[in-house]
Amino acid sequence: MVGGSIWDSVEKSSKGDVSEVDLKEVYSKMKDIYSSVRKEVARVIIGQDDVMEQVLIAIFTENHALLEGFPGLGKTMIVRALASVMDLKFRRIQCTPDLMPSDVTGTYIVEEDTAGRKRFRFEEGPVFTNILLADEINRATPKSQSSLLEAMQERQITIGNTTHKLERPFFVLATQNPIEMEGTYPLPEAQVDRFLLKIKVGYPTIEEEEKVVELYSSEFTPMVNRMLTKNHVLAVQELTKKMPISRDIIEYALKIVSTTRPSGKNTASHYLDYGASPRASIGIVLASKARALINGRNYVSKDDIKAMSYPVLRHRIILNFESERKGMSTDDVIAEILKEV
Repeated sequence: MVGGSIWDSVEKSSKGDVSEVDLKEVYSKMKDIYSSVRKEVARVIIGQDDVMEQVLIAIFTENHALLEGFPGLGKTMIVRALASVMDLKFRRIQCTPDLMPSDVTGTYIVEEDTAGRKRFRFEEGPVFTNILLADEINRATPKSQSSLLEAMQERQITIGNTTHKLERPFFVLATQNPIEMEGTYPLPEAQVDRFLLKIKVGYPTIEEEEKVVELYSSEFTPMVNRMLTKNHVLAVQELTKKMPISRDIIEYALKIVSTTRPSGKNTASHYLDYGASPRASIGIVLASKARALINGRNYVSKDDIKAMSYPVLRHRIILNFESERKGMSTDDVIAEILKEV
């Protein structure tokens, strides 16, 4: 566990029980907390520093993340390790074409008591957890994919006439394979937009892969220890919202998002059919606050905005024929937009 005195300060700060001077000190301690968590996860996950940082940013802003990468890169293991380190309830759904909405949300079943009376009882589905891993989400049918929409947006599930609230914190961390096309169902724009970040999981370096092979080909099974609790995560989420940000930095983020919308002769007009919505503006600001927090700063910089523009925007912009003809990816277009801004 991370030192108790540090968490006492964090929890007081999240409730507004400290002065501005003390708040700055708390922000500086967050870098040590992140380093401790990252060091613990490194016992089972070698490398993938950017992925780990971005997943934690999604969690600390109480949002969802979509992890995209080739098979065997450790996407599922990353999510499972973080759930263990933060001592959060973890459930996993293996998405397949025959997955039904009730397999996600739960359903009413008929049961009989000792007197022979029958009644309906609600059997909770895997969505009633803290971290829900939707593995290979693009293999589920649109009907099953849409069963997550209300949970992701409203943190609740409605079945029949009854609404069931989900316990906080609640996150959907979904994975998808970019190369598997047969038997898949692309996520609709409405659902993709509910993920704060689209995180690309890349190949490890030769040195990292050598460590992975040594670690997982030995008789020793790596394990992680609990470093945080549910209350710690909730406290950090409140602390993230309190992160100061200047007006000009907010305007910089807004300008980036507005530049993604085709208008006149801007970069977006050449490469995009559609730009990002105001939800992207909120996402960039929130994600940048979390990035500043885990780096131990009490302010948001332009570098934070630039760094978070990629995972926040890459699933919210639609490439046109011209960009595809030139072989440009969404990240290439975002880089051009950042140059323009």
